[in-house]
Amino acid sequence: MAKTDKVKIFFQHVMPKHLISRLMGKFAAARAGWFTQLFIRWFIRQYKIDMSEAIHESPKAYKTFNEFFTRHLKPELRPLETQDSELAHPVDGAVSQLGDIEDGRIFQAKGHDYSLQELLGGDEEDAKPFVKGKFATIYLAPKDYHRIHMPCDGVLKKMIYVPGDLYSVNPLTAANVPNLFARNERVVAILDTEFGPMSMVLVGATIVASIGTVWSGTVTPPTGGRIQSWSYPTSGHTAIHLKKGEEMGHFKLGSTVVLTFAEDAIEFDDDLKPHSITRMGQVMAESKENDD
Repeated sequence: MAKTDKVKIFFQHVMPKHLISRLMGKFAAARAGWFTQLFIRWFIRQYKIDMSEAIHESPKAYKTFNEFFTRHLKPELRPLETQDSELAHPVDGAVSQLGDIEDGRIFQAKGHDYSLQELLGGDEEDAKPFVKGKFATIYLAPKDYHRIHMPCDGVLKKMIYVPGDLYSVNPLTAANVPNLFARNERVVAILDTEFGPMSMVLVGATIVASIGTVWSGTVTPPTGGRIQSWSYPTSGHTAIHLKKGEEMGHFKLGSTVVLTFAEDAIEFDDDLKPHSITRMGQVMAESKENDD
């Protein structure tokens, strides 16, 4: 590892990540007038963001950095391109890793894997359906669209908030910080779908000011000192049904989504590999039954 990379990892370990993230969160939510505008314009230039994709193309339309960062895209630019037997990409980003969950462990990077059960909050029953299944880890860079959508129709069964660290989740950190996605703060959604059980894990990171879902609003902050879970009815008029392509959550600044699927439920698209660019609505996988 290069010396500069070692320095970056060292600072990841020692910097007050929660304090920095919460201070950034306060700024991102503030209406700071000309300063907010200056920062938004700098961010657009720094990360080469294509504002022509946004419903509101002008930076002046955004009164806070959070409004800009969670901007909506023109819906015609992210159409659902899937058949009934296919799952859609839930986010714009890039594949970090994907493949089989082996002996209840998920591959992170060369020399690193982590516990599925720990990722989902520690409950053996929550992890059991996915122990021999498949996973996909998708990284959202600062330039990306940061709303998260459903890859298929689903009914919400459970949500879990897991407190933790706030390491960066960029490729360098993923390759060098053990247990990264199972040690960072995260929000887990477990759903029943036509493809079997599925989990979507929204992983926090340094300067991630907020993680929210459409059914509960902002989940964090504030941070908690213990794991919390909420169970939901899966039938009746109070069940939370989410359609393929519908928004299910958002990040206010950066991060990663980890998806898990049951054994023999899906097969990833043949062209999907680590570093593949993802666009919400495009084909991610298809039913294993259809593949057979």
